Amino acid sequence: MIRRIAAAALSLSALLALTGCGADSSAEASSKDGTLVIGDQAKTLQTIVAASDALKGAKYKVKWAEFEGAAPLYQAVQAGAADTTYSADLPALQALSGGVKFKNVAALKNDGRHVGIVVGKDSGIDSVKDLKGQKVVVSSAKGSIAEYLLANALQQNGLRYSDVKVQYLLPTDAQAAFASGKIKAWATFGVYQAVGLEQGGKLLVDGADGRVSGYGFVGASDQALADPAKKAALADFLKRLGTALEWTSTHQDAYAEAIEARNGADASVARTLASAAYGKVLPITDDVKRTVQDVADLMNGIGVLEPNVDVAKSADTSLLH
Repeated sequence: MIRRIAAAALSLSALLALTGCGADSSAEASSKDGTLVIGDQAKTLQTIVAASDALKGAKYKVKWAEFEGAAPLYQAVQAGAADTTYSADLPALQALSGGVKFKNVAALKNDGRHVGIVVGKDSGIDSVKDLKGQKVVVSSAKGSIAEYLLANALQQNGLRYSDVKVQYLLPTDAQAAFASGKIKAWATFGVYQAVGLEQGGKLLVDGADGRVSGYGFVGASDQALADPAKKAALADFLKRLGTALEWTSTHQDAYAEAIEARNGADASVARTLASAAYGKVLPITDDVKRTVQDVADLMNGIGVLEPNVDVAKSADTSLLH
């Protein structure tokens, strides 16, 4: 069962074909026919939009650019192969810090419970303070939302980031090591968190109650924002996406079935992904900016985000009010 869940999770995060983003259908070429090229991760937005029929009646075309994760998506935006971005807050901050030319145009929100630190049942770790001196595996890379949870949880418990020994591992590699007892503490997310708990691990702490911001972002390339037709289409798309996310919140069973059908996930994985979805599209308010700036400042303080990012200056609030 565990192997099947992990395999299904891997199928969701495997590098997907770049749908609609060949040489003749890049974001740059699509400006000629008014097509909006939406950047996505593992068919997440595409599945939500299709299941909720959110694009019905739209007066513009949409093509989907699908990627394994946030990093290749932002690379595609930088290369002009997608108009929009979609990720949690920290990957967006990392991309901005790295010089990708885009603006965040809308905020997404969930309760943060999809990120957690899972410890082995025989680890002897019963509290965050017990992590001092321990090796903690972070999935999947430097600057992930799981790493932010770890850093913030340590700080809230009077510990420094240097009090733990961090090792970065891809989620599937970490899952195998955790199952064999080689990992005592694992900062992870989503279905991998669920698998770790199913393997007998216990949840030390999750991202609820402000331990992660719960925010993600939809962004748009500077090039797309400079195109009046694309900007208008994007403003309309954000409203439709908001309606679609509200639909997932009230139709979780139907959404889980859509994930099964479109992504090949088994039922348990689909339910986990459905329950962890963002539930709202929100304007990037001053409160959002302050909250995410705290994320940036903390990660900059531990040397993970260099150079730091001015969250307010990286937002375009003209599309969603």
